Amino acid sequence: MKLLEQAISRARATVSILLFVLIAGVVARYLISVDLNPDVTVPVVMVTVTHQGISPEDANRLLVKPMEIELKSLDGVEELTTRAQEGSAFAVVEFEIDIDISAALADVREAVNRAKAEFPNDTDEPIVNELSASPEPTLVIAFSGEQLTERELFHIVRNLRLEIESLPEILQANLSGDREEVVEVLLKPSALEHYNITADELLKTVAANNLLVPSGEYDTASGRFGVKVPGLIEGREDLMGLPVKSNSEGVVTLADVADVRRTFKDPTTFSHINGRQAMAIEVFKRNQANAIKSVASVKALVEGSADTLPRGVQIDYIFDASDFALQMVNELQGNILTAVALVMVVVVAALGLRSGLLVSLGIPFSLFGATIVVYLLGYSFNFMVIFGLLLALGMLIDGAIVVVEYADQKTLSGMSLRDAYVTAVRRMFMPVVASTATTLAVFLPLMLWPGVVGEFMSYLPVTVFAVLSWSLLYALLFVPVLGVLFGRKKAQLAPTTDAPIRGKAYLGKLGTAYGKFIGWALAQPVLTIVSVLLLLVTIFVLYGTFGRGVDFFVETEDRYGIVSVQAQGNLTIADMARLSREVELRVMAVPHVKTVYAASRGSSIGGNLERAKDQISNILVELGRASDRDRTSREVYADVRRAVAGMAGIDVTVNPVQGGPPVGKDIQLQLSSSNRGIMREEARRIRYYLENQMTGLRDVEDTLPLPGIEWELVVDRAEAAMLGVDTLQVGNMVQLVTNGIKIGEFRPDDAEEEVEIRVRYPAADRGLFALDELRVTTPSGAVPVSTFVERKPRPRLDSIQRIDRSDVLFVKANAEDGVLPDDKVKEIAAWLKTADINPAVKIAFRGANEEQEDSIAFLGVAFLMALFLMLILMVMQFNSFYQAFLILSAVVMSTAGVLLGLLVMQQPLSVLMSGIGIVALAGIVVNNNIVLIDTYNHLRREDSRLSALDAAVSSAITRLRPVLLTTVTTAVGLLPLACSVSLDFIHRQIEVNGELASWWQQLAAAIVNGLLFSTILTLVFTPAMLVLPEFVRARVMPRLSGVPTQQSD
Repeated sequence: MKLLEQAISRARATVSILLFVLIAGVVARYLISVDLNPDVTVPVVMVTVTHQGISPEDANRLLVKPMEIELKSLDGVEELTTRAQEGSAFAVVEFEIDIDISAALADVREAVNRAKAEFPNDTDEPIVNELSASPEPTLVIAFSGEQLTERELFHIVRNLRLEIESLPEILQANLSGDREEVVEVLLKPSALEHYNITADELLKTVAANNLLVPSGEYDTASGRFGVKVPGLIEGREDLMGLPVKSNSEGVVTLADVADVRRTFKDPTTFSHINGRQAMAIEVFKRNQANAIKSVASVKALVEGSADTLPRGVQIDYIFDASDFALQMVNELQGNILTAVALVMVVVVAALGLRSGLLVSLGIPFSLFGATIVVYLLGYSFNFMVIFGLLLALGMLIDGAIVVVEYADQKTLSGMSLRDAYVTAVRRMFMPVVASTATTLAVFLPLMLWPGVVGEFMSYLPVTVFAVLSWSLLYALLFVPVLGVLFGRKKAQLAPTTDAPIRGKAYLGKLGTAYGKFIGWALAQPVLTIVSVLLLLVTIFVLYGTFGRGVDFFVETEDRYGIVSVQAQGNLTIADMARLSREVELRVMAVPHVKTVYAASRGSSIGGNLERAKDQISNILVELGRASDRDRTSREVYADVRRAVAGMAGIDVTVNPVQGGPPVGKDIQLQLSSSNRGIMREEARRIRYYLENQMTGLRDVEDTLPLPGIEWELVVDRAEAAMLGVDTLQVGNMVQLVTNGIKIGEFRPDDAEEEVEIRVRYPAADRGLFALDELRVTTPSGAVPVSTFVERKPRPRLDSIQRIDRSDVLFVKANAEDGVLPDDKVKEIAAWLKTADINPAVKIAFRGANEEQEDSIAFLGVAFLMALFLMLILMVMQFNSFYQAFLILSAVVMSTAGVLLGLLVMQQPLSVLMSGIGIVALAGIVVNNNIVLIDTYNHLRREDSRLSALDAAVSSAITRLRPVLLTTVTTAVGLLPLACSVSLDFIHRQIEVNGELASWWQQLAAAIVNGLLFSTILTLVFTPAMLVLPEFVRARVMPRLSGVPTQQSD
């Protein structure tokens, strides 16, 4: 207490420190980066290997398997997923969560370099990237204009992209809907035959004339000179003038046998904005950059360039993360300030103006102090941090309330202000420290949550830790200093002991009524205890019978949705664009749809890593703000489903962009087996059962190979050899009627990247039947390819997926609105036990179910760890196992309160939100018991003649006001969100069932319901349990031993 005496004596210095913390907190809040989601590092690395024209089978054998051997040998690899498909192969390496991602990235690069020795010679350089937990861009800028040519639009978008990428806040900017440039050499078949030029001669000529030849240096008497032979192709004219063949009569140039033009590659993608063809820039900010400032910089740059753009360019901003982040952050901050106001009203009403303001000053002090800690840790100011501040808001003043309330009692009894506050801190030091320690003990295990979900949720306990640590400092150091400095001596109105007159209290009629009730209840403690226990058992039984079940996360109000368009068949890109536009027009006609943005390959939006195999278009739907709509997002997406239902030849799935940790579709079954045929049969059986024999499911899909054909050209090698032709020549000729042969590349001044030079036949000479009519030049002249090549159709395999070096297939589905995925998983699991699945096939549930089981397991362990830590703390303080277990009984009551609330509201138990609420409650609700039991022990120590009944009644009445006050202040701050109402008085907004409230309603409701219910029972049950031992000794034991008992007053 010497430190406290010194702080009071040097009050000005102490107040200066308080002001410094407040000012530093304001500065930290201004400097901290603002983001919507926590910056979660996902230990996942993706390897992409491209090989033009390779089949899935060959990619699996020549690319995937060498990579698997090297990657699986790395330390810390948790799961290795690979996919081989037409023209490329992918490997996704998932590491353990605690691994250093930079080291893992380096290890993967080394492993891929080792595997590269096994790749075919003309395989492109592998690309190794780290995956993000939030693959969504910060902003998408769409450019369209009916009066502009594709080249004009391309140059506008490309130049703006370069400028955007030069901004310091921007990590990268990707183009969508564009086509790569190419120099196309269109051969004239008749001219080639006329000059007897083979494709090989053409390739060798271009390659030999597109070289930079540094010829060295030489010294002369005049000086030292460099010599070079310029041989690089720098433009169309250089290419056209290349000599292809020559003799004594003259030279045949490339211009004589081909037309050369600079154009774009054949379209493979498309991009639409509100039905119009467009090109888009998807902008990604750096991890530590402020989302709001980053988007503002990009918009300022684009709008600053608007004057230089041609007329008719239309610019649309979609998926603006800053707008959503700013809305959520402002709304949460407004809710915090609203909660602060409500809490201050309650405190001032209960304690009076001076005492109320003294307690309330702890709110900004603790919140700004926590902001300093968050800033120093390098966290962004995201919604998890802000909700941590809101969650801790009611708890942070508990210690200050107890100290101020006790000091007020002492000043009323005639003590000086200085002595009163010093006595209050000395008397309440252990209860306040123990209360804070138990709360921190509960949140400590949550910081150890493993996996991506754990890293996502860890921001919450860290923030609560910071707030409560500052609040403890405020309650024990700054409250006494400010109380002495600004307090006022009160008239003596109360007795000088802790114990009030029995039946009297300091809460007027409520206190008097409670005093009478508790006196009656404690006179018969066994009846009181049995009644409470029966009530708890009844609640648990009712929930087990009528509860709505379990869900992994909560249904959020989502402004963005993804419409996936699927169609089968050998569709051209033009067909895909036409079908997509039909869907887009229907979606745009649905009320409350604001913007529709379609991308053929799927954009980065919505975590679109798991595309359906027959997906032709991925459409982002942006709705208006929830406050501007009269329907929820779920209802709007249901309207979209109805609008696109029944379209011929098209399957359309509609889902909101997932809120919370990414888990994919609701239900995911993974089948693995070494026998592909058996595995495919079982996958078809499971899909048939999900689609036709189960209700409550939609969007059922699988990863079975799509039905289709491909053409295989079988070369008769002997016949070809007789004609002087090899397989390479045949392959080159075939490429002339498909994508063309890449014969080189050059870098023009106006291009950012190298432009490929490709040789191919004109469009009229390309097509399926052109394969039969191809003529290959031989020493004896041109010979039809069909002479020694047979064209055969064969089943097409679109991709091969493997996990941990085993072939796998997935069957996936979403649950209908209002149907719990957990219930469907149990139903499927029950069917699988009776379905006689082939033992060669292993089946596992993945996705949300896997995460749910992991989360339940961890929360169970965390709950037990928290209880054990609290038990140790309680035994240390009270030196009594009986009282320690009695304190922990409040946890059972709070859990019953949570379940009762879910039962009344008919809501499912969210593993993440309700689970965290129950664990967090464990640390909050025991505080009331600590204060009650500490006061009871203090009274018994002061007056050894005081009976347990009188001490229990006196401690219950004495601590009624601080117990109710701490409970009400915690509940009031969260009550609006618990009722699905967002109260933001700062921005004058009241929103019901909005985006913010949908996120936090279950967590807030769990804490409010559990806290209120347990507090009411605690005020009756705990005093009864304190009386019970003496009651048993005085009443029950004598009867058992045959000794008559005395009646007491």
